[in-house]
Amino acid sequence: MRLTVDGTGHDVPDALAGQSLLRVLRDVLDVTAAKNACEEGECGSCTVTIDGELACACLVPAAQADGSAVETAASLAGADGALHPVQEAFLRTGAVQCGFCTPGLVVAAADLLRRNPDPSDADVREGLNGNLCRCTGYQKIVEAVQLAAQETGP
Repeated sequence: MRLTVDGTGHDVPDALAGQSLLRVLRDVLDVTAAKNACEEGECGSCTVTIDGELACACLVPAAQADGSAVETAASLAGADGALHPVQEAFLRTGAVQCGFCTPGLVVAAADLLRRNPDPSDADVREGLNGNLCRCTGYQKIVEAVQLAAQETGP
């Protein structure tokens, strides 16, 4: 199998094809930006994009991602280390508390803004409904996405 993860190509032994993409990312490729929380697709902590489509990496068999481009929250920062506007907005609004859910939320938020650069609060809540946060109560997260939309909007 061949995966491109955050812009870097990786050969993965075919014997791991039945493992979840999350297990391959974390345990084989040492890519820890996708968090391992529920392994049931319920929390969104492992949210990545696969060829530009959102997915819970814990639900995707690694074989299904063969030949694909997988992007985690780590890929959002610029080559110069500058944070993506969504990452910056999460910090500025205090949307980061324990931080465990943050990578998945940031990936989902960036995807939402790519599809809808001017979302309403309801759009943000709907766009992030697959991502659970136990710390923030979501208001700061919605504020962060709205701030990022203002800074990157049309």
